[in-house]
Amino acid sequence: MSAEIASRLRTLIEEGELPPGARIDERAFCEMFDVSKTPLREALKVLVAEGLVLHRQYIGYRVAPLDLDELRATFETLHGLEFTAGELAAARLSEVALARLERKHQAMLEAHAAGRRTEYFRINQEIHQLIIDGTANPVLAGIYATLMSKVHRARGAANADTLRWQESHEEHEAIMAALREPGRPRLAQVLRLHSENTAKEVLSIVASSLAEAGRPTRSTEEAPKKGAQ
Repeated sequence: MSAEIASRLRTLIEEGELPPGARIDERAFCEMFDVSKTPLREALKVLVAEGLVLHRQYIGYRVAPLDLDELRATFETLHGLEFTAGELAAARLSEVALARLERKHQAMLEAHAAGRRTEYFRINQEIHQLIIDGTANPVLAGIYATLMSKVHRARGAANADTLRWQESHEEHEAIMAALREPGRPRLAQVLRLHSENTAKEVLSIVASSLAEAGRPTRSTEEAPKKGAQ
């Protein structure tokens, strides 16, 4: 039960429904999920271990603030990972997987045209995950999943996807074109470029958001107050 609760909370955080710094009202979530405090707190401990939630004694739980330096470093790592994934998928991604990608791509375009942001965002993630799965490399897939959870949260909190819809549409068309080419020689570079363009937009928005009203980063939040134990 706690794993399911953790998954639902993680989705709320990643999609921006629970923004950075938001207090987590345990009573309200117990009512929402129809559970007692014990499984909820077990789920929250998992999210604390993942860095998505902070806990302070006598204060409670809340969503961790975004850390701009960590996010920048995450994107730098992802750029290389996307390139490597492109090289591996170029050789290993099957025709069956390509057919699934074509269907997902069409569904994403329909969500974009209808203005369904959340649906678009989820399908976008699924497309990238299908490409990662096409590498047939579980180690790469595990690292990718860990890093992307941080990026998903930043994108959801900043509402960044709505600002790059047209650019994202064009870049995904380029990704699909590269996937359809014999030998897929351009796939790695196209994926890296898409990652770099996304990073520029998200980092810019997050930096502006943190600067606005002097919002704290995680490092300043976790620093103990003078005289505190």
